[in-house]
Amino acid sequence: MKQAIFSRAEDASEYLANHIIDKINEFNPSALKPFVLGLPTGSSPEGVYAKLIEANRQGKVSFQNVVTFNMDEYIGLSPSHNQSYHYFMYDKFFNHIDIPRQNIHILNGLSKDIEAECANYEAKIKSFGRINLFMGGLGPEGHLAFNEAGSKRESRTRKVELVKSTIKANSRFFSNDESKVPKYALSVGISTILDNSDEIVLIVLGELKKFALDKTIWGTKNDSNYPSLYLQDHSNVLIVCDHSAAGLKAKL
Repeated sequence: MKQAIFSRAEDASEYLANHIIDKINEFNPSALKPFVLGLPTGSSPEGVYAKLIEANRQGKVSFQNVVTFNMDEYIGLSPSHNQSYHYFMYDKFFNHIDIPRQNIHILNGLSKDIEAECANYEAKIKSFGRINLFMGGLGPEGHLAFNEAGSKRESRTRKVELVKSTIKANSRFFSNDESKVPKYALSVGISTILDNSDEIVLIVLGELKKFALDKTIWGTKNDSNYPSLYLQDHSNVLIVCDHSAAGLKAKL
């Protein structure tokens, strides 16, 4: 694993945005050979999305020939619900860049056939060959997407039951009412991420992520209690973090 550490979250976000921009531009994507990008939701990547939007407006990068796959979605929330990940992605990113709508892929949490939805998502990813760059966040307990503790290395896109700690953490987005948080979600699996991605980059910000980041880098390999440890199996992982997540004191 490679690690880039910055004193400020804004600097970390700018670095990662520029890394993504460079990768897209070096790839020189076309309609027949698009750049495939995996994307997360959550507060940590918001700064990256803001920097990418700014670069797109300035003509430094185009998303015309970029295809995206998101990591997860709640079951039972409509795309128009303000806490759905559909809504988040369009509000924070897609509505502000030049990406064609047919290039955007997000799991459908309202699907009447969950198994088919998950199988089709895996097949769609494979139809593009590889994910060129998969950006992810990191849960406070080492979660990747909605791959909770106990997730298997060979797991693929599937329905997952959210654990109590995740429901409690996410209740802040639902008026601090745990009863309003969906209890199930759709998520790409560990295998979906590791076996289909040429490069994996994580944006890890804030002191609350320090424990998970320590585990990810230094923990015992393949401990399923901390799914992020599976990243040790991948040959091309970049972790971009701030001082707080890295456990460093800011210089005065």
